[in-house]
Amino acid sequence: MYSVLIIDMLYEFVYGRLSSPMARQIVPNIIKIVEESRKKNIPIIHVIDSHLPTDVEVRKIWGPHAMKDSSEARIITELEPRSEKEFVLEKRWYSGFRGTGLAQLLRDLDVKCIIVTGIATNICVLHTVADAVYERFEVVLVSDATAAIPIVSDDAKVEHELFLKYMSKVYAVKIMSTEDVIRMLSSC
Repeated sequence: MYSVLIIDMLYEFVYGRLSSPMARQIVPNIIKIVEESRKKNIPIIHVIDSHLPTDVEVRKIWGPHAMKDSSEARIITELEPRSEKEFVLEKRWYSGFRGTGLAQLLRDLDVKCIIVTGIATNICVLHTVADAVYERFEVVLVSDATAAIPIVSDDAKVEHELFLKYMSKVYAVKIMSTEDVIRMLSSC
C-alpha cells in the first residue's frame, strides 16, 4: 500500500519569510497527487516543522522559523487535511521520522511505499528519505513536487537536481514525475 508524504508545505516556506519561488511552483503538482490520493483512499501524511526555542536548528543553525503554534508553521490552505485519512505529525529536526511516530503510523496503515513531496529536497526531504530507507520503506520521490532551497550555491534548481541524483544513487529511491505518480495511483 502507498502513502503520500508531504514535507513542510508551511506558510513560512511557501509564502513567508523563508519562502522560495521553487516551493510555490510545486504546489499545483502536490495538489494533483493529493486529489488522486483522496479518490483512491490513500493515506496522506503531513510532516511539518514545529519548533521550540530550545531546538538546535533554531539556536545554532537557522534561527527562529516555523515555531510551534505560529501562523508561519501552518500548512498552506491549498493542502490542508480534509479527512481522518490525512494525518499531521510535528517534527523538531530535519527528518520526518525523528521523534514523530511516522514509522509506526506507516506500519499501522500497512504502508510499504511512500510517495515523497514537499520541501526542501536538500534538507528535510533528504533526511526523511534516508530514514525511510533505513526503516525499510520503498520510496518514490516526486521530482516536480519537491523543491530545494539554495544552501551551497545560489541556484536552488541546481541543488534540487543534484540531490535527486544523490538520493537515486545512494538510497536507490525511484524518481518519478507527478504525471507518472498519478498514473501509478490511478491503477490502484
